[in-house]
Amino acid sequence: MWDYIKYYLAPLTLVLAIAGMLHGGAFVWTGLAMLPLLAVIDSLLPPDLAKRQIKNRTLAFIPIWLCTLLCPTLYVVMAWVVAHQALSGWEITGLVMSCAWLSVLPGVTAFHELYHARGRIGRTVSRYAQVCYLDTTRMEAHVVSHHRDVGTAEDADTAARGETLYTFAGPAVIESTLLAQRIESDNLEKRGYGRWSIRHHLWRAILAQVIFQSMLFAIGGWQAVAMALTAMVIARYWIETFNYFQHYGQVRVSGTPIEKRHVWNHFGTLSRLVAFEITNHADHHLNSYLAFYELVPHRESVRMPSVFVCFFAALIPPVWFNMIIKPALREWDAHYATPEERKLAAEQNRKAGWEDWSAQPAASH
Repeated sequence: MWDYIKYYLAPLTLVLAIAGMLHGGAFVWTGLAMLPLLAVIDSLLPPDLAKRQIKNRTLAFIPIWLCTLLCPTLYVVMAWVVAHQALSGWEITGLVMSCAWLSVLPGVTAFHELYHARGRIGRTVSRYAQVCYLDTTRMEAHVVSHHRDVGTAEDADTAARGETLYTFAGPAVIESTLLAQRIESDNLEKRGYGRWSIRHHLWRAILAQVIFQSMLFAIGGWQAVAMALTAMVIARYWIETFNYFQHYGQVRVSGTPIEKRHVWNHFGTLSRLVAFEITNHADHHLNSYLAFYELVPHRESVRMPSVFVCFFAALIPPVWFNMIIKPALREWDAHYATPEERKLAAEQNRKAGWEDWSAQPAASH
């Protein structure tokens, strides 16, 4: 039972954040405080390389559903707090940042699990729960494009070598959003409808956002709407920062099979739990229908530090480049890349202004 119970850490973070919002004062920062708290603990604990002993899918998905429903609830609670409490600027900032962070983790990871599942109800609910970060069409770009193009120049979620977190996130938001609309339009055209038919998911996405914001307005007025939209925009950008760590600098020849080696894995004990194994996702790219608890840690991969460590390191690009990602990429190029991929890697290194380690002797593996 322990393997079932420990995934409740994710909805627990949401419950604690909601309690903090309702209590008021400095407690409104509880949600955001989860980020440094989890980061420190996850970095101190040993890596978790265990395979989960879970057999009952229904029981396993309860915390997924709790997170999916609690994330929009965060915004409703924030609107209620706005309506019933006199808030200082400090408290407003805490509310906004807490909603933004929790929309990313565990929000996006719970939604991601449901829209990869085969159940129509789960896919539909997770699609519209993504109002929490203004991206209810995200499923199209992720499932259709990312899982096909990962590691190639065509994938908006794969950061090229030399890109910083700051140069990557903005364009990735725009590219993935436009790509989702293009994929949907192409699909409608193939089915004999207009490219911008009323059947297009974009119109339902806009309607969902209007309905949700109207509800927040009815509870907390324009201040609640403004705070919610601010949190959602921050969350939308924040999401792309995690794509940055999952695939940074990976290269793959277009059209060749996707293999376990084409992703980075982060086996932090807590990050595996609160992110519903999205940091342990080598198997996920081989079979996207596998449930989170069926993913087996790829022990032979390049060992990366906690995803939280990667995030804070990337805020200072020289630290990220020199202490984490260059050593990892050098090992990957030497021991995991094919000859064709090494050529692509060397070209990316050249464009980034990095040293050419392809001509240097590789360290023993």
